[in-house]
Amino acid sequence: MIRLIGPGGAGKSTVGAVLAHLLACPFIDLDRSFVEQHGDIDQFIASHGYQAYARANVEVYRTIVSDKYDGILALSSGFMTYPTAIHQCYAELRREIARSPTTVVLLPSLDLETCVVETVRRQLMRPFGRRDAAREEAVIRDRFGTHVSLPATKIGTMRPPAEVAAEIVARLPSNLVVP
Repeated sequence: MIRLIGPGGAGKSTVGAVLAHLLACPFIDLDRSFVEQHGDIDQFIASHGYQAYARANVEVYRTIVSDKYDGILALSSGFMTYPTAIHQCYAELRREIARSPTTVVLLPSLDLETCVVETVRRQLMRPFGRRDAAREEAVIRDRFGTHVSLPATKIGTMRPPAEVAAEIVARLPSNLVVP
């Protein structure tokens, strides 16, 4: 399993789909899986709170992993930033994800200011537009340190998705069989 992590707007879903095509394997977007099981994320958070959402999202992730999923998985933007005690299994899951040689952190840039500007631009272009620019900026600033400090491979996404996917393939451990 190749896990893609990073902030909203980093390109996880776009690159994940290209990567799945390139490797001839399935692609799952954790946000889409959550929506299929629980409905709209914003409505779920409004009704149940962010902590309940995070716990439920960890459960959705665990279901995918327990099915021995072998493909590309794009995690939710905040997945690696949940409080450790959010779920009884979360701390161990987080450690395993962060240390896996097939986990990739996608960020528009490894420079904070460039990453903030590009992430906000991308998020505001999305059709659902849940947040305003100030809120998007606050979220990326809050989560940037977590994403860059993870021991996983980091790749910049301010280029065509096919180039990002090709770099991911080139950086995969050599024992993985790729077509």
